[in-house]
Amino acid sequence: MNWLLVALGGAIGASLRYGAGLMLAKPQMLFPWPTWWVNVMGCLCAGVFFALSQKYTFLQQEARLLLMVGVLGGFTTFSSFGLETFQLLKQGAVSIAVSYVVSSLMVGVIMLALGFYVTQLVFTPA
Repeated sequence: MNWLLVALGGAIGASLRYGAGLMLAKPQMLFPWPTWWVNVMGCLCAGVFFALSQKYTFLQQEARLLLMVGVLGGFTTFSSFGLETFQLLKQGAVSIAVSYVVSSLMVGVIMLALGFYVTQLVFTPA
């Protein structure tokens, strides 16, 4: 059953990733915005889910497999991130590659923390 949850979540996440790429991609785009956006939003979602899973035990087992491993694993794109960074470096676009890497990591961690702490505030019992 766990494999099925991961597979189902992965199919959902990959489909969402594909759709986001179609919606955000523009011809002649130098900076890889679609992948950047997906990674940052994936980090935000991870922070929200992590915060919720610490408060609600029913979100710790099967839901974690479905949502974190499956959906977010299929949605976020660090393999694409690595490939695009390599391609930028190979093309000599070092400053774009560096800004892509640094901003992806910094904004991703900030968004994860934002999702976590805002969710904790909203779901804290009165």
